[in-house]
Amino acid sequence: MEPHFQAFTRVAVAVAVSFCSSAAPAQTARYDALVNAPFEKDYPTPTATSLLRDELIFQRAVQAYLWALPAMNLWAMKEGSEKVFGAGYHVLPTWKERIRASTLVTTPNSDVVYAMGYLDLRKDGPLVVEAPAGVQGILDDFFQRPLVGPTVDGRTWSGDVGLAGPDKGKGGIYVLLPPDYKGEPPKGSIPKDAFVYRSRTYNVFLFWRTFFSDPRDLAKPNAQIAATRIYPLGQKASARPMQFPDGNGKPADLLFPRDGAYFDMLSRFIDSEYVDPSDLDMRGFLHTIGIEKGKPFSPTPEMRTLLDRAAKSAFKMSKVVIGEMLPHEPGGKYYPDRQWVNVFAGEDTSFQSARTYTNLEQRSAYFTSAYSASPGMVKNLVDAGAKYPVTFRDKDGHFLDGGQSYKLYLPPNIPAKNFWSATVYDATSASGLDNGQDHPSLNQMDKPVQNADGSTELYFGPTAPAGKEKNWLRTLPGKGYFVILRLYSPQQAFFDQAWKPGDIEKSK
Repeated sequence: MEPHFQAFTRVAVAVAVSFCSSAAPAQTARYDALVNAPFEKDYPTPTATSLLRDELIFQRAVQAYLWALPAMNLWAMKEGSEKVFGAGYHVLPTWKERIRASTLVTTPNSDVVYAMGYLDLRKDGPLVVEAPAGVQGILDDFFQRPLVGPTVDGRTWSGDVGLAGPDKGKGGIYVLLPPDYKGEPPKGSIPKDAFVYRSRTYNVFLFWRTFFSDPRDLAKPNAQIAATRIYPLGQKASARPMQFPDGNGKPADLLFPRDGAYFDMLSRFIDSEYVDPSDLDMRGFLHTIGIEKGKPFSPTPEMRTLLDRAAKSAFKMSKVVIGEMLPHEPGGKYYPDRQWVNVFAGEDTSFQSARTYTNLEQRSAYFTSAYSASPGMVKNLVDAGAKYPVTFRDKDGHFLDGGQSYKLYLPPNIPAKNFWSATVYDATSASGLDNGQDHPSLNQMDKPVQNADGSTELYFGPTAPAGKEKNWLRTLPGKGYFVILRLYSPQQAFFDQAWKPGDIEKSK
């Protein structure tokens, strides 16, 4: 595995070479200014020093922004959640009536019941999680890497809990160890039949999803989540009682910054975290811009202005990556003749399926618009896990326009053993589109009207076509959006492409 810096540098060079030939005149002038920065007697002049130093800081800040996306996505969620719901291993906010667009977070799923908690293994030491039966859960570190678990029946588990995890949906006990924990826990301290997971960061993201068959009756999925127990290892009797605040009770902003405030947040994260030796090169990038563990982040006004520009540029770059570059990556489209994009083309949570590099385009594209990853989400598992085809464009290749009307054709026998859903998202923030509907999604349990042959047509636009209200999702004029088609427990017809969704196409 290559160090992060080498992977970043090599991919950045390749991308730069591929785009240089189409650089606009203004870009060419900028590059010429760098190339021709004046030196006298082999040494930089003050003009060259100022120009090249600022360029170095800008470039390092841009790459640091993109590198840190998985961590900042989660850290923003942690800070936003704790501000509204409180902090601690015992606090597990639950969206009891399904998550609405009033909660600002990247690509939430409104068609399950969510619970999201933030654990601190530095503060509380090893933690025990009693996962209830029926959850489909994930345990990620704060770079959104699945925690590494035990080997059971010849398989090494990582990240997944519940239906796609080692307890297989029956419920189980998980012990979470911090990155600097040495050796094995003392004998007798681990609950019987527990699964021991190790984290590479002190902070751990706990993410539960539970399912329902009737959107009007959510008592069972809420009861399943409420059976969760979390406590420090060996301290169950003295642990703080669990709290399950209603996530819809007060809107929470869980989005990462798109400006210079990102680097203030990144400094707070770095101060709180374990120093992973594999991150030292990228931490060198952070040192260049003034972020270092244990030291205050206090940029000058001039530096802050430069970092603000770098953050805003990096965020826009991430949107170019997901909207323009990702579809051209190997396996970036599910179907060569359609617009559906595969954000997990490599089937690998570390985006290293090629084993000779980290696919930074896939990595940046995913974490600018989503959180959490586990093998159950990325592997091709028939009748298990999930798949998430996403489209930003209509059949003709144009970005989806909230002022236009569209139709999506889904052939009969949609291959989702559990359920399917379609959700609309804000093109900028990737949060649920605040379209005025109760939830910005339609799912199988909503029982949209089917055609006589069992096919289904969904409609997107500012107004519903006459008589199609039950199959319609509202969009907003002047606002771009994208659509995720979720298939929970996808069936063989999806993988061998015997079943393929249509493209979203303009309708009258």
